[in-house]
Amino acid sequence: MIAKLLILFCLVAITVTIHAAGLGWALSQALHSTERPQKQFWPITWLLIRIAWLLIVIHMLEIAVWAFFFWWEKCLPNFESAFYFSGVTYATLGYGDLLLPKEWRLFGPLEALTGNLMVGLSIAFFFAVVSRKFLYRTVERSQA
Repeated sequence: MIAKLLILFCLVAITVTIHAAGLGWALSQALHSTERPQKQFWPITWLLIRIAWLLIVIHMLEIAVWAFFFWWEKCLPNFESAFYFSGVTYATLGYGDLLLPKEWRLFGPLEALTGNLMVGLSIAFFFAVVSRKFLYRTVERSQA
C-alpha cells in the first residue's frame, strides 16, 4: 500500500510539474508581449482560442501521463482504453464503463481530484491573462 501511495504522489507531482511548466511558459508569453491589447471582437476571441488550445494540450499531456501508467501497469487492456479512462476520470465525467482493478482503484479518485485542481489552475490562468491584457488597460486610462 505504501509503495502505491508513493507512485500516486509521483503521478500527482508529474502532473503539477507539467501544468506549472506549461502555464509558466504561456504566462511569460502572454504577459511579456509588447502588442497592445485590442478591444475588437476577433482579436480578443483569437487570443482566447489560442489560450484554450494551449490549456487543452497541457491537460491532454497530463492525461497521457496517467494513461501511460495505467497501460504500463496493465490496469486496462490497451493504451486507447487507458487514455479514455484517464480522460474520463481526469475530467470527472465518471462514465463507469471502464474500471481499474481493485488493487489500483484508489488511483481513480486521486486522478479526478488532481484533474479538478489543474482545471482550477487553468481557470485562474485564463482570468489572469484576460485581467492583465484587457482590464489593466482600463485602469491605465482611468489614472490618466
